[in-house]
Amino acid sequence: MAMTSAGGAGGATPKINVTPLIDVLLVLLIIFMVITPLKPARFEAKVPAEPKDQPLVDVKPNPLTLVINIDKNTKKVTLNNSEAGDTSDPSNLTAKLQEIFKQREQNGVFREGTNEVEKTIFIKSSQSVKYGEVVRVIDAAKTAGASPIGLQVDSLEN
Repeated sequence: MAMTSAGGAGGATPKINVTPLIDVLLVLLIIFMVITPLKPARFEAKVPAEPKDQPLVDVKPNPLTLVINIDKNTKKVTLNNSEAGDTSDPSNLTAKLQEIFKQREQNGVFREGTNEVEKTIFIKSSQSVKYGEVVRVIDAAKTAGASPIGLQVDSLEN
């Protein structure tokens, strides 16, 4: 930074020497110009191929699957389409699940590839059912010893 005197009354006025600043900016510009061609121009997305025309196979559900359904209107709980109480008192559901799990243990019904009793259940509910009611059913299933517990939300019914 240079200082010159303006002669008499005004005093010294500062002048900024911008030459070093311009030199640094030109060096940065050159660096960015060199780096820019090295970055990838676009990202390639790998899209899966369209499935081949395969005949529709009728898949039958596993008979060991336990599905607990919560009716959105009546709040009734069903276990594989049989009545199992309601959401306000799921003790009937807990008793039925414990009975099923005890029978499976006696009959040797194990998970595939393990020596654990098959205790997988799915809870199916509409989105309009209150969260607390679903949690009561989950707690009842956990009390009975169910593990893992899957949730199926029916988004078509509101």
